[in-house]
Amino acid sequence: MKSSFINRNRLTLLTTFYWFLLAYILAALIWWFIELWRQNINEFNFKLAQIEVNDPYYANKSNDLFLARKKKESQFIGEGVFFLLMTMSGAVFVYRSARRQIMLNEQQRRFMTAVTHELKTPIAITKLNLETLRSRKLDPPIQEKLIGKTLEETNRLNDLCNNILLTSQLDVGDYRLNIEEIDLKELATRVTIDFRQRFPKRELLLEGHDTALVRGDLLLLQLAMNNLVENALKYSPADSPVLISLTYKGRRAQLQVTDKGPGIPDKEKKLVFGKFYRMGDENTPKTKGTGLGLWLSQRIVADHGGELFILDNQPKGSIFVMDFPTK
Repeated sequence: MKSSFINRNRLTLLTTFYWFLLAYILAALIWWFIELWRQNINEFNFKLAQIEVNDPYYANKSNDLFLARKKKESQFIGEGVFFLLMTMSGAVFVYRSARRQIMLNEQQRRFMTAVTHELKTPIAITKLNLETLRSRKLDPPIQEKLIGKTLEETNRLNDLCNNILLTSQLDVGDYRLNIEEIDLKELATRVTIDFRQRFPKRELLLEGHDTALVRGDLLLLQLAMNNLVENALKYSPADSPVLISLTYKGRRAQLQVTDKGPGIPDKEKKLVFGKFYRMGDENTPKTKGTGLGLWLSQRIVADHGGELFILDNQPKGSIFVMDFPTK
C-alpha cells in the first residue's frame, strides 16, 4: 500500500512538472513569435521611411516592401503552426508513453505480488497436508479429504503456471497453434466434468446443442474455457450454480459461461480483459488471481477468429460469451 502511494505521488509530481515545462515551452514559442512579428513590422516601417516621397518609383518600392512583409508574416505563421503542432504531438506522445510505462510498472508490481501469493498458498497447503499424512495415522475419510484438497491446490498451481507460461509465449510469438477439428460440445463436457471433480460442492450445469465443430488448438481453447469457469466460480456465491451452455447464432457457435455473481459494470466490461487488470482495489484484493485469466482467454479466442465479450445476466450476474465461426 505504501509503495502504491509513493508511485501515485511520483506520477502526480512527474505530471505536474511535465505540464509546467510544456507550458513554459509554449509560452516561449508564443513570445518569440510576437517578437519576430514586431521586428518584421518595425523593419518594414524603417525601410519605408527611407524611401523619398518624391521618388518616381515610390509606389513600386513601397509595394515591394509590403509584399516582403506579408511573405515574412506568412513564413512566421507557417513555421509557428508547424513547431506548435510538432511540440504538441511530441508532448502528447512522450506523456502517454511515460504514463503507460509507469502504469505498466505498477501493474507488473501488483502482478508479482499476486503471483507470489498465489504460488505460496497452494505450496504451503500442499506441504502441510503431506506432512500431516506422513506424521499422523488418520481415518480413511480424513485421508481422502486431505488428498483431495492437495490435488485441488496442485491443479490450481498447475493452472497458474500454464497461464503465466502461455502468456509469455503468446506475447513473444513463440507458441505455435496445433490446429485440429474440435467439437465444442465435447470440450464443454470435459471442462464441466473436470470442475465437478475439483469442486464437488459447487453446482455446474451443462446444456446446449449436441455438436459444434470448429478448427483450433484444443489445449488453448480448454485453457480459455477453464479460465472463464474458474472466474465464474470465484466471483459467484458458493450456493449458486454456474451454467455452461452451447448455442448457435447463424453460422457461429457460442460457448457461454453464466454466473450469478455481482456482475460487471459497463465501464469495466472492456477493462477486465486488460493484462494484469483486476476489479476493485488491487492492493487489497478480495479474491484470488493474477489478472491474466481473462486477458489470456480473449487472446486465445481472438487467435481462433472468434470474439469474447460480456453480457449481463438478469437479475444479477454475468455471461461470458466465446463466439466462434463454425466449420
